[in-house]
Amino acid sequence: MSQRTEHVMQQFKECIPLLEVLTDENRQAIIMLLAQNKSGLHVNAIAGHINLSRPAVSHHLKVLKQSGFITSEKKGVENYYVLTVREPLEQLKSLIFAVEAECNRL
Repeated sequence: MSQRTEHVMQQFKECIPLLEVLTDENRQAIIMLLAQNKSGLHVNAIAGHINLSRPAVSHHLKVLKQSGFITSEKKGVENYYVLTVREPLEQLKSLIFAVEAECNRL
């Protein structure tokens, strides 16, 4: 295996957690909801839009936050969640470009 191919394989491994996060329809819905609400939403507002319990929404928010897709900001007594997808999307784009380059090279 060439060094270039090994590098692409490493990028695949690094992106697996991000891809796993994106496989869940509820997390996809949360991402799209936050994309439409740039100022952020609190857990109850998110739960009201996607028909999940507050604990279920909190779980999905925790996963999204750990993977870098969102951040939170305390406003009063509530945490407001805001979409911050730049870093994970850049990582996924890098993988796509690397795979494309490797495929075109063959």
